[in-house]
Amino acid sequence: MAPTHRRPREVDTSRHFCPYSDCDYRGWLGLRNLRANGHPSGGPWRQFHCTSCQGYFLETHGTIFHGKQAAVELIVRVLACLAEGLGIRATARVFAVAPHTVLQWLVEAAEQLRAFSAHFLCDLHLEQLQLDELYAVLRDLKAGAISDDEAIRRLERSPYWVWTAMDPTSKLLVVVDVGSRTLAMAQRVVHQVIQVLAPDSVPLFLTDGLKDYGTALLTHCGQWMHPERRQDKSPIPKPRWMPLPGLLYAQVVKSYRRRRIVGVKHQVVFGTGLAIKEVLARCG
Repeated sequence: MAPTHRRPREVDTSRHFCPYSDCDYRGWLGLRNLRANGHPSGGPWRQFHCTSCQGYFLETHGTIFHGKQAAVELIVRVLACLAEGLGIRATARVFAVAPHTVLQWLVEAAEQLRAFSAHFLCDLHLEQLQLDELYAVLRDLKAGAISDDEAIRRLERSPYWVWTAMDPTSKLLVVVDVGSRTLAMAQRVVHQVIQVLAPDSVPLFLTDGLKDYGTALLTHCGQWMHPERRQDKSPIPKPRWMPLPGLLYAQVVKSYRRRRIVGVKHQVVFGTGLAIKEVLARCG
């Protein structure tokens, strides 16, 4: 948009873009197609006007604060209490907010976080990844399948496994998922890990003694190979699905007695022990 000869605009709109799908400027930043249009009904949020499609939208569009009359500080404090483990009803009593409102904020914040992670966590180059599953007490909610009252009633303590994939060098949590301790869940977690890694990145994988990790890693980091003939006149062997040459995977197997660790054993599943030690040495 060509600048006008009027008084320069004082409101910075370079960090916003027009959200309407039929606008030619949708998704583009800093093209001077947005103008500030005051505060509708005396509200706290500023309204923007797109001079291309003549559309209007609030500056909170696309955030969890859009369409809410509550203060930003209140929403942030409520979500902070939920993140610290305080229940929905207890949080509602502390901040004098309806439990249904707290539940709605929690669901919207989770969707926002999922979209944020999917946008920024991509094409990662990592040298090492540690995958683990933790037996924890979490809260279950199937959005849309039950009513708000039923959801709040079901948000009692129920056991689940928290699956994590972390880069120990930067402490980046690449994947956090919740589910049962099954092969299908291991496949799902490894699939999410492969999606955020760069195409040419095959880090060192370290897990506990769960055998399902080996199957999941072999599924996603393998290729078809033709084994060599054992004899000259023997039939051609069938192709086999084998791990990639650069795949390194080791396990740390712990032995427990009366809920206490009594022994730790290391074993190499894919790759060589020397190659794994070299990667660990580079990571410190």
